[in-house]
Amino acid sequence: MRRGLAFLLLLGGCAGQQTPLAPGGEQAASLFTLFGLMMAVTSVFYVLVLGFLGWAAWRARGHWSRGAAPVVEPDDVGLSRSLVVWAALIIAGLFLLVGGSFVAERALASARAREALQVSVTGHQWWWRIQYRDPATGAVVETANELHLPVGRTARIELGAADVIHSFWVPNLSGKLDMIPGRANSVDITPRQLGWFRGQCAEFCGAQHAHMAFSVKVDTPAEFAAWLAAQARPAATPADAAAARGQRVVVGGQCAMCHVIRGTAAGGRAGPDLTHIGSRRTLAAGTLVNTRGGMQGWIAHPQAIKPGTMMPPVALDPADADAVSRYLESLK
Repeated sequence: MRRGLAFLLLLGGCAGQQTPLAPGGEQAASLFTLFGLMMAVTSVFYVLVLGFLGWAAWRARGHWSRGAAPVVEPDDVGLSRSLVVWAALIIAGLFLLVGGSFVAERALASARAREALQVSVTGHQWWWRIQYRDPATGAVVETANELHLPVGRTARIELGAADVIHSFWVPNLSGKLDMIPGRANSVDITPRQLGWFRGQCAEFCGAQHAHMAFSVKVDTPAEFAAWLAAQARPAATPADAAAARGQRVVVGGQCAMCHVIRGTAAGGRAGPDLTHIGSRRTLAAGTLVNTRGGMQGWIAHPQAIKPGTMMPPVALDPADADAVSRYLESLK
């Protein structure tokens, strides 16, 4: 039973929203092909080494049974020939690996010649600031922890870090690349498959490194254009009294010191942009599902949910807490 469960867990790593073994992007497919070639070449040598080791042990069994070590003559013709064959096999294997690496590198570099969607991603402890350029106005459109990309179009992700070294990794779509303070790196992603994928910081960056995830949604070009246009708009005006009360609490309280809500007086830059937080799937960089209850819990007890996070607890009475969650939920 336990062996069966372990086998199922191993198989679980071969599919899903966060695995390099189910490529959904052009760059990930190139890396997966190179990985397959490396596994094939090294597996052949592994089997050959074990086979010859077993054969040598079988040949020497008679000598060992008599308590004498097998003797190998220096001018053994068979030994000389086998060494030549081994050298040839090793050289052939190296040529295969070098050739495969060259082809994969050329495939990854080919995206550099394309006109690409420009996206900026900055790693913070422990969340992701994501910025687009609005093609209609040229203004910067900012969101957090949720990256949207159009299928079939190359996106050039400019990577930076605000505090410590992070690493950007969406295994289904591309390889990983470090985000280093004071240095600009970039990675190209060309999605070939629609749907949701999961990204993760792949460089230990502090106590909540494991809780620094982000979602990636690959849309059709029309869906992406509509999403980006919606994200460029300012926050919606509250539609009911409870949400209006929540807006007053957010804009007039300590939330506005750290967060931006475009279209209001909230203009803080320390934390994520909340202009359209109601449209996101998760809170706190993938730690919580984005529900009203999750929102209230995160606002009141961030250190209990994500110890060490930079967000301080915000003490609200029950009525204000409900109003704030209603208001933030309405920011689609």
